[in-house]
Amino acid sequence: MLHLAKSPSPTLRTVLAGLLVAGLMATGAAQAQQAEHAEVNRLLRAGQFTEALAKADQHLAANPKDAQMRFIKGVVQSESGKVAEAMTTFTDLTKEFPELPEPYNNLAVLHANQGQFEKARVALEMAVRTNPSYATAHENLGDVYAKLAAQSYTRAQQIDPSNATAGPKLNAARSIFVPPKAAGSQRK
Repeated sequence: MLHLAKSPSPTLRTVLAGLLVAGLMATGAAQAQQAEHAEVNRLLRAGQFTEALAKADQHLAANPKDAQMRFIKGVVQSESGKVAEAMTTFTDLTKEFPELPEPYNNLAVLHANQGQFEKARVALEMAVRTNPSYATAHENLGDVYAKLAAQSYTRAQQIDPSNATAGPKLNAARSIFVPPKAAGSQRK
């Protein structure tokens, strides 16, 4: 299962901190902005998506270049089922802040959830390229490669039903996505 980034990584926080320092003149303004980020995140965790989106939009009306709030808004959109809007938000972030890996990762998750594994692969490769230490993107990329492999093995079986090697490979690729059984739940 692919993992959506829900909070900024140290890399995103570092870039955003630089943006905040460069863009904000007063310490009080920076603290107020951090408080608004925290409030939208709290509303998100509480499942209050309408309120979180309203609060994010209110903040972004005054601070349209706030990458962190835009990222949080994309997560809220995604979590509330507004996938097309979330895809637009994350795509815009990748264009304006191409050095941030999280928007690429989240865009990839949305593509993968729609069965668009090739688009997901491209986005995840960009996430890894921007931050080679981003473990979530690496794991998600492995999952996408496994999905693509399963598609290829399925196609090989369709083309040549007598192919004896594609079936076991297909089963192996599919087994990656079967949750392991709990040790205590196995019956004897």
